[in-house]
Amino acid sequence: MSTTKLLGLSGSLRRGSYNTMLLHEAANVFGDADLSIADIDLPLFNEDDEAANGIPASVQTLADQIAAADAVLISTSEYNKGISGALKNALDWISRTRPNPLIGKPVAIMSAAAGRAGGERAQTMLRNCLVAFQPRLLQGPEMLLAGPSKEFDDDGHLVSDTYRKTLGNLMEALREEIR
Repeated sequence: MSTTKLLGLSGSLRRGSYNTMLLHEAANVFGDADLSIADIDLPLFNEDDEAANGIPASVQTLADQIAAADAVLISTSEYNKGISGALKNALDWISRTRPNPLIGKPVAIMSAAAGRAGGERAQTMLRNCLVAFQPRLLQGPEMLLAGPSKEFDDDGHLVSDTYRKTLGNLMEALREEIR
């Protein structure tokens, strides 16, 4: 049996991002899998630029990575009660590629945000944004990591039993969805 290929999309471009750390921890908890973190630092979507120049190579690379993955993990930060501009921009670009790389693809979402709700509003917005793509979107359990600056140890592992259990349950649900 081949190793599962997971593709991570982090809604934060920041070096040292808690959402990127959460993606790595999710892959660790998932078990036998290869995780690649996609680069979503893409040019700003502009339909005029697309008409003149086509799909940028960086966007096509992202679409190809999604298509090749067995499942996609998306971890979003929360900005102003929604997903980051970088993540929204990436989704806007992905929607322009053919064929749709997310259709029927197992997708698990999670969030790490400074607020006490851990990115709940961002996850709601992300779920709405993903509807048009028709992925096999897991409905839970919801992995909402509040106050992430205190929730990772020096090796990037979650310290809270509650969060580790929730993440483990989400990864178990993703394993089942992939099967």
